[in-house]
Amino acid sequence: MDLKALLQQISQVYQKLSLRQKIVIASSVVVVVGFLVFLTLFKSKTNTYAGYSVLFENISANDSALIIDQLTKDGVDYKLVNEGTILVPNADVYKERISVATLGIPKESKIGFEIFDKQEFGATDVEQRVKYQRALEGELARTIESLAPITKATIRIAFPKETVFTERQSPPTASVVLELKSGSSLGAKQIFGIKNLVAASVTNLTLENVKIVNQDGIALGEEDGFDSEMIIQQIRYKKEFENNYEQKIINVLAPIVGGTNKVVAKVNIEFDFDKKDSQSEVYDPNNVVRSESNVEEKRQGRTKNDIQGVPGAVSNIGPVEGLDDNKLEEQYSKSSQQTNYEISKKITNVKGQFATILRVSAAVVVDGIYQNKKDENGNLLDEFEYISLNDSQKASITNLIKQAIGFNASRGDEVTLDNFEFKNLTRVSPTQKVNGFMQDYIIPFMPLFKYIFAILLLYLFYKKVIVVFMQKMLEDIKEDEDDLGIDHLENLEIDDEDTLEKFKAAKKKVEEQLGLTGDFNEDELKYDVLLEKMKGIVQERSEEISILLQDMVKNDSDFNVRKEL
Repeated sequence: MDLKALLQQISQVYQKLSLRQKIVIASSVVVVVGFLVFLTLFKSKTNTYAGYSVLFENISANDSALIIDQLTKDGVDYKLVNEGTILVPNADVYKERISVATLGIPKESKIGFEIFDKQEFGATDVEQRVKYQRALEGELARTIESLAPITKATIRIAFPKETVFTERQSPPTASVVLELKSGSSLGAKQIFGIKNLVAASVTNLTLENVKIVNQDGIALGEEDGFDSEMIIQQIRYKKEFENNYEQKIINVLAPIVGGTNKVVAKVNIEFDFDKKDSQSEVYDPNNVVRSESNVEEKRQGRTKNDIQGVPGAVSNIGPVEGLDDNKLEEQYSKSSQQTNYEISKKITNVKGQFATILRVSAAVVVDGIYQNKKDENGNLLDEFEYISLNDSQKASITNLIKQAIGFNASRGDEVTLDNFEFKNLTRVSPTQKVNGFMQDYIIPFMPLFKYIFAILLLYLFYKKVIVVFMQKMLEDIKEDEDDLGIDHLENLEIDDEDTLEKFKAAKKKVEEQLGLTGDFNEDELKYDVLLEKMKGIVQERSEEISILLQDMVKNDSDFNVRKEL
């Protein structure tokens, strides 16, 4: 729909409304808009200090006393809100802020490196070191205060006295006091991050020399951050695993014993959280021959006699040829075979799991069976009696529990099942039931119900007020238009009748004067009156009549042309 046309229609309808209708519509719009604004802003706090603005906030008690003293001297009204917040009239807030700042208030605010913006002649090295230390402490405090859970931070750094002997040089230390927001706490990673921030900002400062305490004086981050996080993960893992096993047991037994309130299961699982990585090498026994070599050696003949004896001429004389002493035959043989195989091995690296189950223990208690008591004649009574489970039923339930938790006897798992009569120790009254229902199902959805109620209220207001009013308004407009049309027609008829009567009287008078009295035709008289009326209209609106005749002639000619085609 065209927006411009819609606005024109609304404007036309609005212009046709009476003053009373316009007032009702305007009042309805104001009420609806006001109600919506109220729904939007009703959660915000009401400003009980109208006309006042914040001069300073989150300041110490000493600074507050100095500021109040200055405001009293200046004759300015003030209000104290919460702790460390001072309000002054809107017209005086900027003037008093400048006036207080000229006195160096607040004095306990953090001072950073802007302390060096003002140069002082004659400052000693000791003074410069003290200024640097104050600036460094102030900048670190500002940085830590920018973190979400922290309201205020105070840092003190101890720089050791410099010495030319390296062995006697002591490292610097730092202490941090943190004031946390209400309901906030710091995790191990956050404490570790603050320690790193401070240690990285000071030369030669280590994490071990940074100590952190909270506003209650409790030391933070003394334990190893990584170990504490690992312990928390292990505890959470163990608890979730045990809850999962308990829920499995309850889901299996609930349909058998008559509901979840008829069974109680507790599971304890012992885990081994030591990660064990292993590496193994496996050699293939089916080796492939890579190379092979064979050596074979044979020798035949007599051996030579070695020269021996006492050194001298006789010993140097060789044996006499032709003797039978060297007729010994030598037989020598040598054989060697070498085969080289291709060595193949498989190396496997196994990474240990996060946790390994060592042992599972489950203790389960189930309720028994309840049957109606019988009288002497065997008729059932309204009273119930408790019947314990028999051994076969217990054995079946025990087997179901073992299957549910993955029972492993070699691992040392244990399952204990007992059967007792459950006692209803606390009787819940109807009021407590209603309160419990409200706490569980109504109160958590109250913010949503609030908006649903507002939408429903607006819908009812629209249907019962706006729609009814618009229908009534349209009916009034239609009735006004109908009344206006009827009145107009009646006026025209009255005018025509008056004119006709006057014409008849005038004509009769003329005829009497001319002596032409007698019967006359009433239709001819009406025709004459209408003809006179039309002549008057043509004379008054000659241009409009001419345009109308031209259009009629043109339309008639166009119609004839189309008819011929």
